[in-house]
Amino acid sequence: MFNKDRIYNIVDWIVHIILYGLILILMTVIFPKSFYINHKWFGFYALLISIIIYILNKLIKPIIVFLTLPITGLTLGIFYPFINLFIIFIVSLLFGSNFEMHGFFMSLLVSILISVINFIVDDVILRKLPKRA
Repeated sequence: MFNKDRIYNIVDWIVHIILYGLILILMTVIFPKSFYINHKWFGFYALLISIIIYILNKLIKPIIVFLTLPITGLTLGIFYPFINLFIIFIVSLLFGSNFEMHGFFMSLLVSILISVINFIVDDVILRKLPKRA
């Protein structure tokens, strides 16, 4: 039987994966020359990439945030999207030619969108779910 904590984690995972995937697909449609995801099995690579981004956000991002806390504090939070930019860069190295971003500003735009999605999901959508036990 599922408890509330497990259901909350499953909903958190599903919502993040779907929204990350939608952002990635939307960026490939809007900016095809600057942002590329392999269209073979369209959606499959976007799903894999969004899963890897989610895993890195849960495992590596807290460490990076802690290490860069002084820089983030000095810039009044402006440095925070650059942490997502670093995670996206790691993912692009993992996927090679199946996931490419050309240009710094395109990568920064995607990382800002992921930061906004994280804020919306964590503080708006998931907060309305019943509290964890």
